[in-house]
Amino acid sequence: MQRSWQAVVIVLVSILALPSSSFSSSELPLTADGTVLELDESNFDLAISSFDYILVDFYAPWCGHCKRLSPELDAAAPQLAKLKEPIVLAKLNADKFTRLAKKYDVDAYPTIKIFMHGVPVDYYGPRKAELLVRYLKKFVAPDVSILESDSSINEFVEASGPYFPIYLGFGLDESIISKFAIKYKKKAWFSVAKGFSEDIMVSYDFDKVPSLVSIHPNYNNERSIFYGPFEDKFLEEFIKQSLFPLVLPINYDTLKLLKDDERKIALTIVKDEDDDQTKNLINLLKAAASANRDLVFAYVGAKQWGEFADSFGDKKTTLPKMIIWDGEEEYLMVIGSESIIGNDHASEISKFVEGYREGRTEERRVAGPSFIGFINSMIGTWSVYIIVFIVAIVMLFQYLTKDDNEYHRVDTPAQDQVDQISGSSTSQVERTEYRAGDKED
Repeated sequence: MQRSWQAVVIVLVSILALPSSSFSSSELPLTADGTVLELDESNFDLAISSFDYILVDFYAPWCGHCKRLSPELDAAAPQLAKLKEPIVLAKLNADKFTRLAKKYDVDAYPTIKIFMHGVPVDYYGPRKAELLVRYLKKFVAPDVSILESDSSINEFVEASGPYFPIYLGFGLDESIISKFAIKYKKKAWFSVAKGFSEDIMVSYDFDKVPSLVSIHPNYNNERSIFYGPFEDKFLEEFIKQSLFPLVLPINYDTLKLLKDDERKIALTIVKDEDDDQTKNLINLLKAAASANRDLVFAYVGAKQWGEFADSFGDKKTTLPKMIIWDGEEEYLMVIGSESIIGNDHASEISKFVEGYREGRTEERRVAGPSFIGFINSMIGTWSVYIIVFIVAIVMLFQYLTKDDNEYHRVDTPAQDQVDQISGSSTSQVERTEYRAGDKED
């Protein structure tokens, strides 16, 4: 009996002596203490439910981009934790916790998502600490900021940064735009100016009130002015159409943004986005875009993204050319306006739009995947290459060792994956190649 009690005492003492890490992390309280939380299967759901705003970095230990991002998150975390509504930064080893990675559609490293009241949204913002803090403050800012003077207007525009369009209401009541400010909070800044001078009217290019001015800081402060009517239908239409600049450059990030827009895309394909001829053409396209807001006007350079440009017709077609794309598998060529040729590009653009409006079109299919599928297709292609490579390594390994009892290790990324599949207990070496579909900075 005495030995039994001694055993019980020993067990209790042993339990008490265990470090706190021995208990499930899901039992530990989570706080916004200015550090980057390390999440796993046991505490992920708890973290998402504990904080109204939490940004999660889905990373892989071997990913170079992830290693560069890590110290930036460490630097930003204390600043974001001090906000009136704290934003918590966290990270999850998605290469290890694959169930969570699959649940949140993580197909590249790093993938960053911000969870707002439990709802995940893809993060496409900057990754440097200072800029990341400025970008994330958007999500905890007031739905509509009230501006009382010229200086507060200018300060608001400056503090908003370059990553979101800005809507400034002049002579408007806050209630008129508040519900749209809530609806589009993830995509734009909203404010109402209660006090302003004529200097502000000159600076922001409006000549009467009430008016709503949209500004795109990232596109040379491009402005659009709306004078009404301020009924919900027309107001929301202006807000939605002004989320993009008049002429949108097509790249990896902007293509993803377009998936939420239902308008057809008037796409201009040029040789080189950076040459002077293209810059002049873009100015002409802006005039056409202003008069045709039911279309998204966009452009892409064959030099900058040749594979995307080539998916719309024959490479031999003279550039620049315009097409109408539905964002999926179909696009329209306007008969008689296959290319923008001649010296009068403005007339050629007008002729193209007129031909589209009148139905003088020929339907064609995109020579490749549609929309976001176009981007993700690279992931699928490289996945096939990697699988074939791994299979070849396995077969070679089996051939070389079938008559030899000695185990030969090959330190390559592919072999690491083979070892994981076969249950090898050897130590993990750092991989120097990225997984197919890795995002670029």
